[in-house]
Amino acid sequence: MKKIVLIISSIATMMLSACSFLDEVNQSVDYINEADAYLQELKNFAENAPSDLQQAAQDAELSQNLEEQLQSLKEQIKDFNNIDAPAIAEDIHKDIIAKNDVLLEEIDTVVKNGELALEELKNSEIMTTVDDINSLLETVENLNQ
Repeated sequence: MKKIVLIISSIATMMLSACSFLDEVNQSVDYINEADAYLQELKNFAENAPSDLQQAAQDAELSQNLEEQLQSLKEQIKDFNNIDAPAIAEDIHKDIIAKNDVLLEEIDTVVKNGELALEELKNSEIMTTVDDINSLLETVENLNQ
C-alpha cells in the first residue's frame, strides 16, 4: 500500500511540475508576443515620424495627428510597463521600462498643456530614445529561442 501511495504521489508531483513548466513557457511566449508588438509599434512610429514632422509644420491637421500619435504612444508605453515579465525576460523588461520612462518624459516635454510644440519635438531626443528601445527588439526575439 505504501508503494502505491508513493507512486501516486510521485506521478502527481511530476504532473504538477510539468504544468508549472508549461505555464512558464506560455507566459514567456505571451510576453515575447506583447513585447514584439509593442516594439514594432515604436519602430513604425520612428519610421513615419520624421516625414510626419516635416509635413506637420505646414498642416495643422497633420500636427494634430502627430500629437494624437504621441498621446497614444504614451498609453502604450504605460500599458507595456505594467505587464508582468516572466523570469527569463525580467532584465530586458527592466531595460525597456527604464528607456520607456525617458521616452515618457521626452513626450511630456514636447506636448505641453495638450499642445504639441513642433520645434521642441524637432529638437528632442525622442527618436534617439525610440531607436535605443528598438535596439532591444532583437534581444526580445532571441528569448524565443
